[in-house]
Amino acid sequence: MNAAPRRGARRRAVTASAMLTLLAGLTALTALSGCSVLSPVPSIELVKASASMATVAIGQGPVHASQTVFHDAALPDRVCIEYNRSLALPEFVPALIAELRAHQVQARVFEPGVRPGDEACPAWVHYQGLQQWDRPPLSDQIKPYLAQATLSLHDAGGRLMSASSYRSDDAAMSMGKWASTRNKLAPVVRALLTGFEG
Repeated sequence: MNAAPRRGARRRAVTASAMLTLLAGLTALTALSGCSVLSPVPSIELVKASASMATVAIGQGPVHASQTVFHDAALPDRVCIEYNRSLALPEFVPALIAELRAHQVQARVFEPGVRPGDEACPAWVHYQGLQQWDRPPLSDQIKPYLAQATLSLHDAGGRLMSASSYRSDDAAMSMGKWASTRNKLAPVVRALLTGFEG
């Protein structure tokens, strides 16, 4: 009679141990299957990562200023920006202000024909740009991008102090076409304020 309860206890212990092993195995399998549900083939994840890196590389491609004209004048510490309603790229003016501030130049925006007085605006910036639409690499949506921009800096009397431009066609194989508007404006603002395109 004593042997039967011992065997039953041993059997329950083996069964409990087997259940724990089975649960541990299922937990590990669940964790693995969770990964395989997201990515049944690791090479798919590799392709996704490569595509993502390629998109970033294309977006950060070479961007430079061109057609710079620079009259060696004193760098203003504040400028006014003449708002251009014909360029409907909402991030353009904030990007321009941010780049000017990066060069310690304070900026404010005014409506065309309503420029503040010379004391408030010792210099002013006029800009023109061209927005185009295209499909970014590895995307099925058409998006706007800044294709061209020209900035000109004028003194209070309206005389040209400097000017510089950006064109997406100038970038190697249009690699900078999908760069952010601020990245596109950065070398143009630097050229506008310093005369150096590099």
